[in-house]
Amino acid sequence: MPPVTPEAHPLPARIELQDLSLWYGDTQALRSISLTAPERRITALIGPSGCGKSTLLRCLNRMNDLIPGVRLRGVCRVGGVDVQDPAIDVTRLRRRVGMIFQKSNPFPRSVFDNVAFGLRIGGCSGSELEGRVRSALQRAALWDEVKDRLEDHALRLSGGQQQRLCIARAVAVEPEVLLMDEPASALDPVSAARIEDLIRELREAYTILLVTHQMQQAARLSDFTAFIHQGELIELDQTERLFSQPRDPRTEDYVTGRLR
Repeated sequence: MPPVTPEAHPLPARIELQDLSLWYGDTQALRSISLTAPERRITALIGPSGCGKSTLLRCLNRMNDLIPGVRLRGVCRVGGVDVQDPAIDVTRLRRRVGMIFQKSNPFPRSVFDNVAFGLRIGGCSGSELEGRVRSALQRAALWDEVKDRLEDHALRLSGGQQQRLCIARAVAVEPEVLLMDEPASALDPVSAARIEDLIRELREAYTILLVTHQMQQAARLSDFTAFIHQGELIELDQTERLFSQPRDPRTEDYVTGRLR
């Protein structure tokens, strides 16, 4: 059955996948996925563990290149650029397409140096560097909590603060897209709620692709939701409609808990 796609809408597409398939050796993980994720909107990816959600995210910033034996076929565009083009500068790509992982991964250095890391690589220094670090921490809703602790080791922060620090590090280099792989799943409820509030705010400036196992989180945060099962895109629609009136019985089974 071909995937169900949303009706035409006026938002320009920032992420476009066409017949995207991927193999880990002889094992096929993605099967001819085609979807669009519009600019400055949140598109949630839902589906059982191992269905290909995280693999799909990693296609967008070439993280799968780090895994031996991976083969990919199809088109994967960000802002109209084919990210699989052999001539593309992967370092610059990863600055355009930031990624937030399930478990926070601050660098073993100070709070300031974590956020400044990518900026320094880009040649930023002095007062401009300080201003952009502050701006990134403010956008990550962390500045007020760490402004007097910028030289502290990042691992001294709480788990929720470390995750927001990683978000600040990603937005500091002014990406166009944020890929979020279950960014709140390892946090306590209060910290998770703060991350959700932050994601809502970030939608104003970034195109966000969000992997989540929580149906309620997808319903709360996303504008569009894609259901993936066994590497196949089953259905993509506006979130409210996908949860209330799914068009594919497999989607209905999953969102109601009958399919796991």
